Amino acid sequence: MFLQHFICRYDYSGYGASTGKPSESSTYADIEAIYECLETEYGVSQEDVILYGQSVGSGPTLHLAAKLPRLRGVVLHSGILSGLRVLCHVKFSFCFDIYKNINKIKKVKCPVLVIHGTEDDVVNWLHGNRLWKMARESYEPLWIKGGGHCNLELYPDYIRHLCKFIQEMEKMTTEKRLKKIRQSLNSQSMSNACCSLRTCCTMKCCCRCKLPKCSSCSCINFSLSLNCPDCCRNPISCIKCCRLPKFANCFGSSTCCTKCSRPSCCCCCLPKCSLPCCYPKCGRPSCCMNCFCWQCFMGKHNGRNGKQRG
Repeated sequence: MFLQHFICRYDYSGYGASTGKPSESSTYADIEAIYECLETEYGVSQEDVILYGQSVGSGPTLHLAAKLPRLRGVVLHSGILSGLRVLCHVKFSFCFDIYKNINKIKKVKCPVLVIHGTEDDVVNWLHGNRLWKMARESYEPLWIKGGGHCNLELYPDYIRHLCKFIQEMEKMTTEKRLKKIRQSLNSQSMSNACCSLRTCCTMKCCCRCKLPKCSSCSCINFSLSLNCPDCCRNPISCIKCCRLPKFANCFGSSTCCTKCSRPSCCCCCLPKCSLPCCYPKCGRPSCCMNCFCWQCFMGKHNGRNGKQRG
């Protein structure tokens, strides 16, 4: 079904006037051939297309919709989750199952309208309900009370709701669709970046003093304590975000530059220490963080009397 009320219908291989043998792969090839013909022969672009699939036809429809990211919309009329799930209730997908719409619906990036009858004795209403819930961009569904599998067109709500969907899709310009797609991709990439850094990073940054990079070695080995709720967050690399946190307890058992023992490459330009250090005794660099002196980190600081060490 296309906008401007241009409708293209076809028979699957082995059905109606079509030759060949009916099979799942044949139906996929059929719908791809139809779309290619419309695109090359009639100049139809996917932005102007609304795919419509009924019952088993929801399989080829979602197969093609998953491959076209700029479709205007999809209508699933008494759609199925998969062929095997129509016959029996299973929680897992098997290799011999056909028309696995339950996996393909998640890949459709356009609005999806689901229409299903509550008294469907062929494809249970639960199929349509789950397809609607799993769609990335679900449109307001139509559950026809008392409707069966082959008589939904007889209900006035069917025509009314379908026309409403088509009119709203007509108003949706290509620019708005592309903007929605970009926003969806950006939010997805940000979510993936967050998940990859969840071990040491949080949403708020408590760092204020950024340390310079080591110019003569790449030995930064900086770790943060998990009991600090607001440690540094850097989407590029945790190794490159060597910073001094506000709170002393942000530091864990190791500090930066432990391999080359050159704290000056990370802690240069910091004020000298005027307090005795306890690092060699207690092994807690956090107790010396009030002065930010590199001697305290290495346990080489002499106290006020000039002889005290640690």
